[in-house]
Amino acid sequence: MTLSEEQLAEELSDGAVMRVPSRARVVAARFFRSAQGRIGFTVLALMFLLAFAGPLVSPWSYTDKDFTAFMQPPSARHWFGTLQTGADVFAVTLRGMQKSLVVGLLAALISTALAAVVGAFAGYFLGWTDRTLSWVTDLLLVLPAFLVLAILSPVFGPGQWALFVIMLALFLWMVTSKIVRGMAISVKQREFVQAARYMGVPPVRIIFRHVIPNLSSLLIVDATLNVSTAILTETSLSYFGFGIQPPDVSFGTLIADGSKTAVYAPWTFWFVAGLLVVTVLAVNLIGDALRDAFDPSSSRGRR
Repeated sequence: MTLSEEQLAEELSDGAVMRVPSRARVVAARFFRSAQGRIGFTVLALMFLLAFAGPLVSPWSYTDKDFTAFMQPPSARHWFGTLQTGADVFAVTLRGMQKSLVVGLLAALISTALAAVVGAFAGYFLGWTDRTLSWVTDLLLVLPAFLVLAILSPVFGPGQWALFVIMLALFLWMVTSKIVRGMAISVKQREFVQAARYMGVPPVRIIFRHVIPNLSSLLIVDATLNVSTAILTETSLSYFGFGIQPPDVSFGTLIADGSKTAVYAPWTFWFVAGLLVVTVLAVNLIGDALRDAFDPSSSRGRR
């Protein structure tokens, strides 16, 4: 039901204030109207709940060993079975999920923030700033990320997973920064940016207060999709022994160990592999739904 022009004029004459929903609320409404957005959000929330609340209800810790149950199938005592060492598969799987989720989220946030800053500075200042930052970006693009991380793997010792996150993030931002650069050049010509420049607002403040916030839709979607990329990259590196190091565990280390016994002890492999697939699928569903929610022309976003 819509107001007629006379009713609208009467409402305004009575001092009523028309409330316009914020962009965040509009995007959130479009996101949750999407079936894939609701499914992805629900599944990912359940994955986080399982990873961080599951150990509280488990009778075993990921460091515990049951020396009376080696390579035992799932049972009432060990819900996901046990490993060759007697470790509880349920406990170590949730510990690995925790690590992979944290690594994926932190690496995605750092890489997206780096892409936003580098791309915005290059697009706003142009000139030698653009040439220097573009040279660094192109250099990192041609470097074999997997080989570099494999060479540096000895420094990712026990307890050094934060350093691994930083190094992983350093190889995820380059393509996005080039997109941000092109969009920053366009935003720089907008009236509100020109007005801020004429008022003497410092360039750095303009970049962080006006340019980057106007690229938020791209950055949010990029950060979401980078989560699944970071999780899969960490899993691949850890599978070959170049990522998370013992005694820490992650999806990659668990899949590497479980692949050796997957044929005759499938519970050592398929539980963690299934959780990895479900987690990455949920993140990708959220990313697609966010992209449609931010795009007003998307037909899927209007459903």
